Amino acid sequence: MGELFGLIAWGPTGWGDEIAAGAWLTIRLAVVTLPFGLLLGLAIALAKESSNSYLRAVGNVYTTVFRGLPELLTLFVIYNMVQIGANRLTQMIAPGSQFEISGFAAGVIALGVVFGAFASEVFLGAIRAIPKGQSEAGRSLGLSPWQTFRLVRLPQLWRLALPGLGNLWLVLLKDTSLVSVIALNDLLRQTQVAVGVTKEPFFFYLIACLIYLFFTLISQVGVNRLEAQANRGFAAR
Repeated sequence: MGELFGLIAWGPTGWGDEIAAGAWLTIRLAVVTLPFGLLLGLAIALAKESSNSYLRAVGNVYTTVFRGLPELLTLFVIYNMVQIGANRLTQMIAPGSQFEISGFAAGVIALGVVFGAFASEVFLGAIRAIPKGQSEAGRSLGLSPWQTFRLVRLPQLWRLALPGLGNLWLVLLKDTSLVSVIALNDLLRQTQVAVGVTKEPFFFYLIACLIYLFFTLISQVGVNRLEAQANRGFAAR
């Protein structure tokens, strides 16, 4: 047993620092992806609720495509196709130069567009749950459409969407493991390297499971606090 725990020691003889670095990259990837996915999901939800038929069509096509494709396939497409397109554009602007998208950026974009597709449905359900009289009341007070959305609808939208968004955040945390296929040294990839060298798959995969579970528990505490804060007025009543 002591030999096993020695494998996760820090320094050249153990894998503790590599596992910790992978866990830190996993957290950074999820945290950077979250605001991008939230803003994209909200924009798509507003487009699907728009009176403009073209915006509704774009929103419906977007959610259909990215909710239907496997996340791994989306990651491959973005990592390869965006890089190819960026290289061609770079060649047109500055012949002879080379552009290479980083694995981290590809992971953020891929996970973000998938997260945004699912988040848009959560936001859409929350938007439709807000009584239309709320917007009419805002306009009757002389608020502009933007002020009505920001001051009247957005706080209610956040409260209604938060449980669903909390679930999507937990899914996002687990989906970060997909970036290991594009040689990004996240928690799963570092674990796989450690397993390949030490031939101790059960021990290292168990460590990775415990780390993911720890992230989930911490996230659940944070989501519960956000929900309590968003519902504090209702709790008082």
